[in-house]
Amino acid sequence: MTDWAAEPRHPRHEVDEILTAPVRLSLIAALARVEDAEFGVVRESLEVSDSVLSKQAAALEAVGYVELRKGYVGKRPRTWLSITPVGRAALARHLAALTAIVDGI
Repeated sequence: MTDWAAEPRHPRHEVDEILTAPVRLSLIAALARVEDAEFGVVRESLEVSDSVLSKQAAALEAVGYVELRKGYVGKRPRTWLSITPVGRAALARHLAALTAIVDGI
């Protein structure tokens, strides 16, 4: 009988389930390249609707990967998104796991 606990874990165990959704992965990857981004700019960049971006941003915010900040530009309300240190670390782990799977490590 094999003692799985004593053996190295397959890299798939390190894949972040939150980041397996394509829009969430695209969102957090986009935010990793900038300090923050305005909601409308991100929406256009990812080619999604307001409701899709809002839902996926809320899911990332709920686990602490993304921060949302609301404010105004003139009299117009705006929302800015930014990646948190927790989100940046999660993205790095997720990408490392995917690379290890593809490379057969």
